[in-house]
Amino acid sequence: MKLATRKNGTRDGELLVVSRDGTRGVVAHEVASTMQALLDNWDVLAPKAENLYAALNAGECKSAFELDISTLTSPLPRAYAWIDGSAYINHIVLVRKARNAEPPETLRTDPLVYQGGSDTFLAPRDDIPVADLSWGVDFEAELAVITDDVPAGILPENVDGHIKLLMLVNDVSLRNLIPSELKKGFGFFTSKPSTAFSPFAVTPDELGDAWQSGRVHLPLESYLNDAFYGNPDAGPEMHFSFRELVSHVAKTRWLSAGTIVGSGTVSNEDISKGSSCLAEKRMLEKIKTGEFKTPFMQYGDKIRIEMNKDGQNIFGTIEQTVVERTMEHRK
Repeated sequence: MKLATRKNGTRDGELLVVSRDGTRGVVAHEVASTMQALLDNWDVLAPKAENLYAALNAGECKSAFELDISTLTSPLPRAYAWIDGSAYINHIVLVRKARNAEPPETLRTDPLVYQGGSDTFLAPRDDIPVADLSWGVDFEAELAVITDDVPAGILPENVDGHIKLLMLVNDVSLRNLIPSELKKGFGFFTSKPSTAFSPFAVTPDELGDAWQSGRVHLPLESYLNDAFYGNPDAGPEMHFSFRELVSHVAKTRWLSAGTIVGSGTVSNEDISKGSSCLAEKRMLEKIKTGEFKTPFMQYGDKIRIEMNKDGQNIFGTIEQTVVERTMEHRK
């Protein structure tokens, strides 16, 4: 099943069911008013949404309409929690080198996570507003899952049933603000502005055999200013699966329905696959030549992120442009 949220003048938008090819939609008011309402009562409401999805794909919905991606918000315009992991070892090693920091001793045994701001997500076509380019604007292409209510202390092998939806992520980072912020010993905050998610959230079954053991075995594609930037495979080198990430963040607390858990920047050791952020490419340049050559994003730079399977753009495309922040960007 493929779902989206359309802007309707309210903070949380209205729930849409979207056709498998991503071209048509139908308002799901008979199922739930919002994505959060669906997640709050998933076991009862999801089968109704699935019936609507089947009818839409069969061409049997008279109220179906052509979908305009510019009218969509992130699937959850705001969430109870946005927790991002860092499950790709290659990415951790490279970005730590870029800021002259050592990887943690527990790199391979204990997942890295941070809790980001979940009150002002960007829509998949929203600009990325930045007040000062010296902050070092970077994109980060990732995957994320949305859960229902997850019990504290859940074991990884019991997580699958709690993963209801998957999305793509652009976890915008302000690289030059990170080192001084982390030196305070209290984690990210100002260096992590609003995050954007893909137009569509999909149930795991939409991925078919690409969804294996809590990992998505497909390339994640990034294009910077319409030029190919990278397509690392999200599956094989995801050291901690979504099963393990969700289990980790639920170690001491329950997670509420609508919690989003991210994979961290998708990264492969094979440099021919490219990267999913600028920081990695810059570090590889530093290793090879002794200096950083690639600049961080400038005003007017555009990033496009998507994932395809058998010719189908599964999650829709995140497409954003960096712009100078003004009062018009105030939520």
